[in-house]
Amino acid sequence: MNVRTSSGALPDDIAPLAVTMGEPAGIGGEIVLKAWRRGGHPFFCVDDPDRLRHISTGYGLAVPVQEVDSPEDARAVFSKALPVIAERLAVIVEPGHPATANGACVRRSIERAVALTQTGRAAGVVTNPIHKHSLYQTGFEFPGHTEFLAHLAGAGATSVMMLACPALRVIPVTVHLPLADAIGALSSERIAHCCRVAASALKRDFGIAHPRIAVSGLNPHAGEDGDMGGEEAAIIEPAIAVLRREGIDATGPHPADAMFSERQRAGYDVAVCMYHDQALIPIKTLDFDGAVNITLGLPFVRTSPDHGTAFDIAGQGIAREHSLLAALRMATDMARARAIAAAQP
Repeated sequence: MNVRTSSGALPDDIAPLAVTMGEPAGIGGEIVLKAWRRGGHPFFCVDDPDRLRHISTGYGLAVPVQEVDSPEDARAVFSKALPVIAERLAVIVEPGHPATANGACVRRSIERAVALTQTGRAAGVVTNPIHKHSLYQTGFEFPGHTEFLAHLAGAGATSVMMLACPALRVIPVTVHLPLADAIGALSSERIAHCCRVAASALKRDFGIAHPRIAVSGLNPHAGEDGDMGGEEAAIIEPAIAVLRREGIDATGPHPADAMFSERQRAGYDVAVCMYHDQALIPIKTLDFDGAVNITLGLPFVRTSPDHGTAFDIAGQGIAREHSLLAALRMATDMARARAIAAAQP
């Protein structure tokens, strides 16, 4: 599997990345501070600088925090302090205990980061985990980040969730649905849509000229020629046939219990799976800390750590920043790949 990594051969003049606040009562602030200590491509936060200073002091991280007015200022500041464009909290939060009053601040952080990215002043958006229940209490009308980002992107934008690590990329056709509902939600059109978006994104964002897409079956042994289920013949195979007629290198349906071995992974660039756990179990088993959540199909780059708010460990100073670091690196690589693609005649 071909995974682009940061390299001096790629253009280094892309703008800083915008990192959102996420749920203030979670671990987002802690992992951002720890990520800054690791260096890398410049980024800035749209967050409450006083909150971040409090975390830095309270956890003994000794990370200097500097409020800035713009992404341009952030680039100059990044080598000596964590740059923060201020989005101040409505109320002080206690770790592990979200406050509904801060929901509007969380939403504005995302909106501002996206707006800066859409105008080219930020190279991409890296979102910290949100607490959807708290946002719902404020009238947030979207199932989650992915749908909200598609809304912010404007008319015609689509969104497909991909999880990626150096060893594997996966796309779940259905995401946060009960399993019985997920099966009912499958359709040839939905499968084909995910594959089309994946093929386009792998070319533009990952520099893969001829993407290879492996489509999983739904049932054990991919239905065993109909003896273990008919969805493969009725839904999945027609989608693959349409894709192949369009020139997309899609194969399958593959038995999901065999397609994630090292030897099988070498034969494709992304696995398109039928439901949430079919996709997420293998990637989290392979690389729990290094997996990155990516939204494909948007006109801007968006990545996120592949974990939640972690209320159970918030405030203890033990959160690991590895998935955020991976999300920052992935966003940088994707932005560079887009810059290369845009520069080509």
